[in-house]
Amino acid sequence: MKQNTTRIILIAIVLAFGGALFYFWKRNQKKDITFETKQPYTTNIQLTSIATGKIIPDEEVSIRPNINGIVSKVYVEAGEPIEVGDKIAEIRVVPNISNLQSSKNAVSQARIDFENQQKIFDRQDQLYKKGVISINDYDNSKTAFEQAKQRLAAANESYQIVKTGTAKGFNAVANTTVKATVSGVILDVPIKKGNQVIQNNNFNAGTEIALIADTQKMIFEGTIDEGEVGRIKEGMPITVTIGAYPDKKYDASLNYIAPKGVEKNGAVEFEIEAKLKLNKSDNLRAGLSANANIILDEVKDVLAIDEGLIQYDKETKKPFVEVATGDQIFEKRDIEIGLSDGIKAEIKSGITKDDAIKEWNALGEPEEKKANRKVH
Repeated sequence: MKQNTTRIILIAIVLAFGGALFYFWKRNQKKDITFETKQPYTTNIQLTSIATGKIIPDEEVSIRPNINGIVSKVYVEAGEPIEVGDKIAEIRVVPNISNLQSSKNAVSQARIDFENQQKIFDRQDQLYKKGVISINDYDNSKTAFEQAKQRLAAANESYQIVKTGTAKGFNAVANTTVKATVSGVILDVPIKKGNQVIQNNNFNAGTEIALIADTQKMIFEGTIDEGEVGRIKEGMPITVTIGAYPDKKYDASLNYIAPKGVEKNGAVEFEIEAKLKLNKSDNLRAGLSANANIILDEVKDVLAIDEGLIQYDKETKKPFVEVATGDQIFEKRDIEIGLSDGIKAEIKSGITKDDAIKEWNALGEPEEKKANRKVH
């Protein structure tokens, strides 16, 4: 009885041990690994940088008045084309009371002087005709009379200018009418009828009547990071994309790089400008947001592979790839890399277009898989 029990226990132990061995054997069975391959190809590679900014006119002209007054009429609206000499607005002069009174007093004084000189001249004229005075005395009296007459006319003109902003005979050059000094498009008309305006002088810029620009001469104004400013230079080609017209690209040329950077959100940025090459059919609006694609470097028709196929030696840090030499058999090849845009990389040497490059797991393979790889 005891022998049977012992046999049963031994058999059970043997079966359990065998089952455990079978489990671990099954668990350690390795599945065959099949690696895909990719071929090198010929392509163009560009290394670019994106600058954000906006579209603005190359030149803007602010129209300001030469007199103080009240806007009595506005002839234009924003968005309208305009030519040199076109009327923009009319200004009604609001005279300064002190200046007006001074001018009025000057007219009265000039009139008194004129009337007095006229009496003297009339007397001298009669005496000259009678031969009592010499021609020299007569000429002096006539000159004084003519001068008094001229001073009265000038005083009247000054009074009219102070009162109305113009005078008889000066309508063609009257500054009560504000006119365009350049041709282009009206970008803004910040005044309305009834607004008071201040003249442009040495101490005050004056009130802006209108803003005019040539919309066929537009530029991209943006910023670029300090890490890339050293790789750009004036004259470089730029492709500009405007948010309002996403399906169209505009060619431009970099014509300005700020000599001084500005710190913004912990980074130093440099202002850049690029002149757009527009057609007559292009009708861009000032202030549109845009992005500039700056080509920092470019190669054409070069041998390249996907960046993800490249591996780096742990010790030398040099790049290499694994090239297929047979069915799932690969060999290590050192390569020389040229320009890379982060997606594809230029291959200068090490492989040819006919080589099949192994796709590897960039995250790393399990140790048991690494031990099983067939690499020569």
